[in-house]
This record gives sequence, structure tokens and C-alpha cells, in this order.
Amino acid sequence: MKKAPLYSRSRQPATRSGPPRADDPALAAAAATEPALKQTRTVRLRAFAARHSRPVWALAGALLVAGGMLLQHGLSPGASTLTQGDIDAAVRSSLEKEPLPSPYARAYEAVLPSVVRVVGLDDNDPIGKPVDADHVDPRTRHQSTGSGVVIIDNGTILTNLHVVTGAKRIRVTFANGHESEATVVNAQPQNDLAVLRAKSIPDDLVAATMRSTSDLAVGDQVLAVGFPFGIGPSASGGVVSGLKRQFRSPEDGQRLTNLIQFDAAANSGNSGGPLVTMDGSVIGI
Repeated sequence: MKKAPLYSRSRQPATRSGPPRADDPALAAAAATEPALKQTRTVRLRAFAARHSRPVWALAGALLVAGGMLLQHGLSPGASTLTQGDIDAAVRSSLEKEPLPSPYARAYEAVLPSVVRVVGLDDNDPIGKPVDADHVDPRTRHQSTGSGVVIIDNGTILTNLHVVTGAKRIRVTFANGHESEATVVNAQPQNDLAVLRAKSIPDDLVAATMRSTSDLAVGDQVLAVGFPFGIGPSASGGVVSGLKRQFRSPEDGQRLTNLIQFDAAANSGNSGGPLVTMDGSVIGI
């Protein structure tokens, strides 16, 4: 006996073809989800920027600078890269317009505020009366005229011992013209050195910079500053001719050692003045 075919009373949905209808529930769900996703991304980006504000602004600034450089390069495609020759030419042009001062001039300016004139006086010689090397008043008797250099800004001065030997009074004149009496507070006869202390000092007194001679070499440039023949302060330049020289005085037979020989002019009155390097540092007296 044949079985009768069974049919469902419900209709099967027709196969969808073409674009979805506007009333499709799946389309409606997707459309509702898209704005939510966009909103979530925006919130996350804002939260990230808030947590990392400094790096974000730094990155933005770097991008702006890089963009500006690229824009400038793009606007001037014909600009060439600077070469060493271009730099050398610019330096030469600048030096021709405004030459640099000589090393000797720089050294002189550096040490000048610390240089003093030292005069040995008799008892009756007045303090404050200038000594004219070309015309000495016979009523004013001074024994010696030399130089010195301030080594401590309290008025401590280094000079040669023979400049003040035998003097009953000592007068020093600072770079700004201030004059004062001074006394010997220490001496090294074996090195012909004397340390003086001024009784009064000018405002803002500058002490010279002292430097070791351990790295000094023959041929190095040096400058001698002082009052040759009582005139100055004057400067004469030269080079180191020798190191660790020895000398025996023909007058008293005193032997000096560890001397610096140099060829800069030094005359009577230069004694006690500083010998300086090109940076203005004192290496000898």
C-alpha cells in the first residue's frame, strides 16, 4: 500500500537574492552596532591620548618640524649641501672683516688687573708721590723700582726679593692707580722671592691665576709684563728658550736653580713682574 506524501502546512522562506531589504532584522542589527563600534574607538583613542599626553604632543611636534623641513626642502630644490670649503670660506670672510686679537694681547688683558708696581723707599720718601723714571726729583730718594703680581685678593703680592732688599718702606701701585704701603711677610732668598702684603687694597682686586710648569715646553709662547725703567705696565713677548736652567750671580755668587729661560725683552724694572702663558696664567716671576 502506497504511503501518501506528507506536506507541511508552513511555507518555506523564499531564497533571498539581490540586496537585503530595509526591514531585514540582520541589517538592522548591523546598522545598530556600527555607531557603537565607532563610539568605542573614539573613547579609547581619547583615553590613550589622556594617559600619554606628553609623548603624543612630542610626536606631534616632531612630525610638524619634519614636515616643515620637508616643505622647505621641497620649496628650494636647488639648494646644495654645505661643504667644508663653504665653511672655511665663511670663516675667512668673517676674520677679514673683524680680525681676532693676538694671543699676546689676550694674555696681557687677562693678567693686567693683577700687575702692580713696587718701589723701595727711604724713610723720608713720601707715600703717594709718583716716581718718574725720566726725571727724578732730587728731594725724593727711592732705592729701587720693580714689579709684582697679586696672588691673593687680600693684597698679597709676589715679587723678587732683590727689588725690596734694603728698602725701609715699600710702596705698591695697583692697576687702577690705588697706592698703598706694603710690608714683607715672607721671603725665599734661595729663589729670590718675596711676599708682600698691602695695607690697603682697591675694590674688587683681582688675583692672577697661577699655573704649574710641568707641561711647559721649549718653544711655548710667553709674555713678560712689568715696569721696565719704571715705565708701564709694559709687555714683551717671546718663547721659552730653556727649562730648569741654573744661574750664579756674579755680584754675590748666589746660585739660582730651576729657572725658565725666555727671549722676551726684560729690563731693569721688570724684576718681580709675572711671566705668563697665552691664557694669562702666571708660570714665573
